[in-house]
Amino acid sequence: MKRPARAWLLPLSVLVALLLGLLPLPPGLQPFRPYWLALVVAYWVIEDHDRAGLGLAFAVGLIGDLAFGGLLGEQALRLTVMAFILQRFRNQLRFFPIAQQALAIGGLLLNDRVVAAAIHVALGEPQLPWMYWLAPVLGMLLWAPLYVLLDAIGRSRRAR
Repeated sequence: MKRPARAWLLPLSVLVALLLGLLPLPPGLQPFRPYWLALVVAYWVIEDHDRAGLGLAFAVGLIGDLAFGGLLGEQALRLTVMAFILQRFRNQLRFFPIAQQALAIGGLLLNDRVVAAAIHVALGEPQLPWMYWLAPVLGMLLWAPLYVLLDAIGRSRRAR
């Protein structure tokens, strides 16, 4: 029997991810900013495929594009590509240990940088400096705490 998830947790986690993405950082730390939206969307696609999928990824990406002021549709495309790959391998990923999941998420975040670079090349936009390619490593390291936090919040509310 499937336990119902709290309906408020998904939009709240997306809102927090947007706010973390908008949080001002010193210029030296800017390249290391994790892609919070991708981490949150990845969690929901893996854990609640009934409510989270390509549509959620696209909608969250458009909201991210509007909030961050980038190219309209860039984050939507990037998150949709990531969600598509996650949906394809969701059954395997769910049974990976958390460290192995983190490696897979790191690979997806690196793939996200490749997709972003391809979009920039196709549109003649300037490329991000090489330091921005280190952010997927930080995202990979943050996967385990984020996964455990969201899972604990969801489980504690479901147990009541």
